[in-house]
Amino acid sequence: MNDPIVVAGSGLAGYTLVRELRRLDASAPIVVVTRDDGAVYSKPMLSNALAAGRTAATLATADAAGAAAQFGATVLAGQHIEAVDPAARALRLASGERIAYRALVLALGADPIRVPLEGDGAGDVLTVNDLADYARFRDAIEAAADVTLLGAGLIGCEFANDLRLSGRKVRVVEPAAWPLGRLVPQTVGEAFAQRLREAGIEMRHGATAMSIARRAGGGYRVRLTGDTSVATDVVLSAIGLRPRTALAAAAGLRTNRGIAADRLLRTSDPAIYALGDCAEVDGLVLPFVMPLMHAARALARTLCGEETRLRYPAMPVVVKTPAAPLTVAPPPPDASGAWECATGADGSLEASFVDAQGTLLGFALLGGTPAARQALSRRLPSVLD
Repeated sequence: MNDPIVVAGSGLAGYTLVRELRRLDASAPIVVVTRDDGAVYSKPMLSNALAAGRTAATLATADAAGAAAQFGATVLAGQHIEAVDPAARALRLASGERIAYRALVLALGADPIRVPLEGDGAGDVLTVNDLADYARFRDAIEAAADVTLLGAGLIGCEFANDLRLSGRKVRVVEPAAWPLGRLVPQTVGEAFAQRLREAGIEMRHGATAMSIARRAGGGYRVRLTGDTSVATDVVLSAIGLRPRTALAAAAGLRTNRGIAADRLLRTSDPAIYALGDCAEVDGLVLPFVMPLMHAARALARTLCGEETRLRYPAMPVVVKTPAAPLTVAPPPPDASGAWECATGADGSLEASFVDAQGTLLGFALLGGTPAARQALSRRLPSVLD
C-alpha cells in the first residue's frame, strides 16, 4: 500500500506545502488533517482586513471541499490529532481513526500567549489567530467604538492601525518603553509610536493590564499598573505566539522553543518534519511569511525525493501600518554590534545594526523609499547559508 504524505495543519504553512508538492508531483497521495474547518486563507491578512471591509467569508478562497479538489488531496477537517505513533508511522485521531503515513509534516502553528488577568471580564478578551477567531472578532466589534489592545508587537500594531482606520478609538497597552521592542532600537520605536499617536492611536507604554471587569452598562473596565484604569468596549490581546509543541513532545520528538528540526526540516524522527510557526529550524523560530515560503519549497523537494537543505536569504519584514510605514530586518539574537541611526532628507529614519567590521547585520527603516529598502536588503548577509 502506498501510504500518503500527511500534513497536520491547514494554515498558510500546511497549504503552501501541499501546493508546492502538487507542482512537483501530480499524483502522490496527500492527506491534510486539521482541527479547523479546512478553509484556505492567508493568515497575515487578518491584521489589516477590517478597514478594507473584509469578512471571514470573503477572506477564504476555498472551503475544505474546494481545497481537496484544488490540490487533489484528502482534507479531513474538524479532526483533532490525539497522538502520533512514530514506531508505527501512524497518527490517531480523537474519533479513533488511525492514519498511516510515509512522511508526516507537523504544520501545527502557534497559540496566542495569554497573560494572567483578574476580573470577571478576563475570559472575554479576544485573540485573533485564525479565520474562526477573526469571525468572532468581527462580531464582537460590530458595535464597538472603543477598543483596547494588549501588546505593541508587530501584530498588535498592525491591528491597532487597522482598527483606527475603521473609525474606532484605539489604545495600545504595552509594558515596554516603546513598540516593537524586539525588532527595533529605541530611537526608531519612539518615532514609530509618535506617528501612530499622530494617527489618533493612544499609546500607553510602561503599563500592564492587571484585571478586566465587566461594566453594568456594557463594555469593560481595564485596570492597569499604577492604579489607573480605562473604560472600553472590547479588549483584544496580541501579546505574542508560542509554538505548538505538545503533540510532538508527547510523541518523543525533541522540542525547545519550537519543534526542533534540521536544515531538511526533519525532526528527531526521520519520517516526521516540522514547518511554519511551530518549527524551530537550526535553532531559529521565525514566525513570518517569507521563512515559511522558503521552507515549504525546500521541504516539498525533499519529500519528492530531492533532499534540499533549507536556505534563508535576508528576509526583511514590511510592517502593515500605513500610518507609520516600517520595514525591519532584526539582527541575529546573538549578534555583536551596535545600532546607528540617521534621518533622511525626506523625513525617513534609518537605523543600521553593524558589527565591529562595519558589516550590516540588521536594519529598521521608518518611511523611506522602496529603493532605500532594497539597497539595505542587498547589504544583509543570509540568515541561513
